[in-house]
Amino acid sequence: MGVRQWVRDVLTEVYERRLARALEGADTPRHVGVIVDGNRRWARAIGLEDPNAGHRRGADRIAAFLGWCDEAGVEVVTLFLLSTDNLSRPEPELVPLLRIIEGVAEDLAAPDRRWQLHPVGALELLPAETVAVLKQAEETTRDRPGATVNLAVGYGGRREIADAVRSLLAEHAERGTTLDELVGALDVEHIAEHLYTRGQPDPDLVIRTSGEQRLSGFLLWQTAHSEFHFTDVYWPDFRRVDFLRALRAYAARHRRFGS
Repeated sequence: MGVRQWVRDVLTEVYERRLARALEGADTPRHVGVIVDGNRRWARAIGLEDPNAGHRRGADRIAAFLGWCDEAGVEVVTLFLLSTDNLSRPEPELVPLLRIIEGVAEDLAAPDRRWQLHPVGALELLPAETVAVLKQAEETTRDRPGATVNLAVGYGGRREIADAVRSLLAEHAERGTTLDELVGALDVEHIAEHLYTRGQPDPDLVIRTSGEQRLSGFLLWQTAHSEFHFTDVYWPDFRRVDFLRALRAYAARHRRFGS
């Protein structure tokens, strides 16, 4: 390590401690959503020819991030790992990415982890082996005492809403509810009860890395009143100090909930 890098690391550590102290007693989001973006661009930026190297480095960042969330008292984390749009990628590109995601699920479900894992997305669109890994991780971690971690894989916000409406209609059809009765009684909460994240608080804070400032279909229903934090940092380089900056930005905002 060069002297300049050492000095930079020391200053970052000092700044990080100052940020952490400033956040003591501040409002903390109960639910944080993260669009883990920029893995491939990170790999290109440092001259790696294999884009999956970026995905692997990004995967290695996830457990540390969840640890930071634990320290902050975050109760629910949703990680956007793979969209339904990504499923149309060529097989030589998609299959390694699925293997990496499976590795993430297995790592987060290891015996020394505390988190409860919950896969969210159109699992029926995923390969059977990927679904099996995700379901096993969910079952293994079901009774653990830590935060709930939603793994959004094969996820699309529009599809989630369509699936919720489909589930709602099927439920009422089974009850024998007529269409007129359903139309007269339907409320937004009835749809919310059929979302992939039903029973969970909506995200208070959504973080997107890599400089992009769009949702890309992430939790479209649930983020109606969320606060957003966009950072230029690529996900593989996302540090605790970057997370604390996001928390500071969140704490400084006066949430109006649409008013």
